[in-house]
Amino acid sequence: MAAYRRKLFAVGLSCAASLRSRSSCPSSRRLLRKNWMSLSVTGALCAVPFIQKPEKLTHEDLVRRASSLVTDSANTYLSQTALALLDSLTGYIKAVNNLVRLHEHYVASISQLSSADEDAIWQLILSRRKEVTERRNDLKRFESCWMIAIDLSKMAAEAAFNAGADQASVIAQNNLQLTQSQVEHLRQQMQEAEKQLEDSKAEESDRFQNALSTAMEDEDVPDAYLRED
Repeated sequence: MAAYRRKLFAVGLSCAASLRSRSSCPSSRRLLRKNWMSLSVTGALCAVPFIQKPEKLTHEDLVRRASSLVTDSANTYLSQTALALLDSLTGYIKAVNNLVRLHEHYVASISQLSSADEDAIWQLILSRRKEVTERRNDLKRFESCWMIAIDLSKMAAEAAFNAGADQASVIAQNNLQLTQSQVEHLRQQMQEAEKQLEDSKAEESDRFQNALSTAMEDEDVPDAYLRED
């Protein structure tokens, strides 16, 4: 910021020298004074809108503008974290449903499978289980970011309202309600998918527990095989 102000100061001096050399009449001096004041105020307050004359701005005006900028940033962060969370929820639900369907197919056809086919399907089940675990970890991470974005949006909306930026406050509150509604909708689907996973007992079968025990004996336990209580 200090370097930026020094550059503006140098530009002001250059403009002043140019205008002073062109004319010495009173109108030129008035123009020089006006341009010098504009450069000085602009260098000190970068957030001042150029449509309005700087000398007529009040502290209330500057605070109101700053609060609007805060809500814009909060809305952007909320939108990005909500999008990441929604995509993560969708991927997790899909992974859980795939695991449930695969395990149901395994249980229904186990008596008709050869030993080789059974092993192949079981390896696929373990792979699906790994995907579920990885997507759940991503989900938790993005959900944490989204919760922070929720708090920021609430504070930004309140700050804008207190500063008199009513429109910015309303926009922030509307965005907040919209994202919460979208996330809640997918959360309900996630709960249904997890209920189906629990009912299928895909994580409680003897074959799965034996695979887990074997991995523990080898002292090489992939995180994907660990149950999440």
